Amino acid sequence: MKVLMINSVCGIRSTGRICTDIADLLTAQGHECKIAYGRETVPEKYQKYAVRIGSNTDVKIHAGLSRIFDSAGFHSKKATKKFLKWVEEYNPDVIHLHNLHGYYLHLGILFDYLKKANKKVVWTLHDCWAFTGHCAHFDYINCQKWQTGCFNCPQKKRYPSSLLFDHSKQNYEKKKALFTGLKDMTIVTPSKWLADLVKQSFLKEYPVKVVYNGIDLAVFKPMESDVRAQYGLVDKKIVLGVATAWANRKGLEDFITLSNKLDKTYQIVLVGLTKTEMEALPETVLGIERTNSIKELVELYTAADVFVNLTAEETLGLTNIEALACGTPVVTYRTGGSPETVDETCGVVVDRGDIEGVRKEVQRICENAPYSKIECERRAQDFDKNVRFIELIEEVYH
Repeated sequence: MKVLMINSVCGIRSTGRICTDIADLLTAQGHECKIAYGRETVPEKYQKYAVRIGSNTDVKIHAGLSRIFDSAGFHSKKATKKFLKWVEEYNPDVIHLHNLHGYYLHLGILFDYLKKANKKVVWTLHDCWAFTGHCAHFDYINCQKWQTGCFNCPQKKRYPSSLLFDHSKQNYEKKKALFTGLKDMTIVTPSKWLADLVKQSFLKEYPVKVVYNGIDLAVFKPMESDVRAQYGLVDKKIVLGVATAWANRKGLEDFITLSNKLDKTYQIVLVGLTKTEMEALPETVLGIERTNSIKELVELYTAADVFVNLTAEETLGLTNIEALACGTPVVTYRTGGSPETVDETCGVVVDRGDIEGVRKEVQRICENAPYSKIECERRAQDFDKNVRFIELIEEVYH
């Protein structure tokens, strides 16, 4: 079987690593796989899979025009046509779409080809962009326009940002016309939450399969370290939060409010901050810069007494799973797919914005230890990336 995946990046960040994880499994099973990507650098070990769509200049032009005309996904014509000529030569059995946003593809040209090519198509949605007129997430502002038709987008300046025009209505209608009508396409979502949204959208004509994203349990596991001594936290109850980019949507202000509700025996530690963000933190919150060291992250997960996720938008919540794999219980907001990562053996779900409820649960966990490390690790086993991606290959590709 020959598989072609299409994603904005290859081998980096969450979606790019998902693609290469699937490619590694396919290769191990004797299949052939290529990953077409649109931007940034591919790590050396994944070059064997990589096929570049367009160029850096093309991405910059596409992004620039999109910021004026709110037209992300409707440029890069030449690059897309050239890429599709290569696709015809490669002749894959399965075309697996991932993130098509990212200023590197022309959606119209791509989907015209898919409708004529008579190929099996799989589309893994990592966010909500496929069925909105503009944004990738809408939970934070509780916008429901996507259900009937977008217009006057309240998030026009949010990625993929437009500084001038609002073409969310036109984008919605274009996407609806392009993305519907494929004869053999399966939608894959990493959470039941996103699957339910798809079934309410114009993509509801397609079968939807939930395949949870997974993590590498050989990497994320309890690890002893001197992290507590390193950060002066030997006698503290550590309340940990992790994000690749912090903002109010990720719960930064809620963490600051929470820090003022906890006594001095507790220490909130936030990982993934910029230097500017760290300088603005109150003394009640310890900030740690973004780290590319998985080992350091695992040490922090293991050292924490509780992991807290206060994000307002979450497709699944892999940080929750990473913490569980390191034996640390989780308190998470009831947002997106986050509640699906925990059960009664390893953590608790609190309504978004209920900071007092979070405080009570944090104290209950830290003082009463109702969840064992073994049970937390057991729950994480349900998200073993090898098991989940083999499920995808066996149940969706064939």
